Amino acid sequence: MINKKQILKFQLFSIVFTMVLGTLLHFTYEWSNYNPFVATFSSVNESTWEHLKLLFFPMFFTTIIGYFFIKRYSSNYLCSKVLGIITALSFVTIFFYTYTGILGTNIAILDIGSFFVAVLLGECVAYKNLVSNHNCNNFIAFVVLITLFLGFVFFTYFPPHIGYFQDPVTNQYGIVRRS
Repeated sequence: MINKKQILKFQLFSIVFTMVLGTLLHFTYEWSNYNPFVATFSSVNESTWEHLKLLFFPMFFTTIIGYFFIKRYSSNYLCSKVLGIITALSFVTIFFYTYTGILGTNIAILDIGSFFVAVLLGECVAYKNLVSNHNCNNFIAFVVLITLFLGFVFFTYFPPHIGYFQDPVTNQYGIVRRS
């Protein structure tokens, strides 16, 4: 049975949690004195890929938390949350490469703003699906979620040498070796 009030309360929690934790994750790798474990879920450089971790991991954590609290209110819980995550990740990527392609440079306030818009957009998409009668395949959603998780972990330590993974400040990939 769909309980819109409970779902809305949880989605508002998810928005705040993701915005706060995502912002903090930009700094936690440095704050941890470059701890390799913290690198797994924190931004380790200024690449687009690493900044997507700031969205993914808080949204992943709220997906797990919500599974225990609101899954019973929506038959398509996992699909809805995964769709929200994909929407947020896609928005940041498309927005960043579109505006930097047009302007020829990035602007920090637009990058920061796009993070917050992506959180709102992703969680709104999730909410709309959570309160709908839309049926979907939760197994496929689970596979996509785990694939994203493993991709973010793996590519932190073994990034492909393409622009998406390159730190524009240092021109390096992945974890920058600190002395």
